[in-house]
Amino acid sequence: MSSVFTQIIRGEIPCYKIYEDDKTLAFLDIHPETRGHTLVIPKIEVDRIYDLEDKDYLALMSTVKKLSKHFEQVLGTRIIWKVVGTDVPHAHVHLLPLDETWQYGRTLELSPEEFEEIRAKLALSA
Repeated sequence: MSSVFTQIIRGEIPCYKIYEDDKTLAFLDIHPETRGHTLVIPKIEVDRIYDLEDKDYLALMSTVKKLSKHFEQVLGTRIIWKVVGTDVPHAHVHLLPLDETWQYGRTLELSPEEFEEIRAKLALSA
């Protein structure tokens, strides 16, 4: 069975898309720790980030870097990266914009309108 992320890539499950290119997709986490918490995934389904082929790993990390710089410019705050690897069996990197309300492990409850507002603010074209 495909991971939930593969289903998002295929368009079977909706997402708040931030960025997409031929190798990667970035979208808002639906259980965000901060406003703008984004997941960056490769378009191929590989469980562990260190099992990606080099070209796919480099594409993933290039997108992570590009979005981090973009988010920092738009939001004016530091961006941290998390690679956990236990919640979904599909390699991914969490981008978390830090602000004064961030607490490790706490999730925010956001309305669809708030998600859309954040998505519109952070979206970046390939």
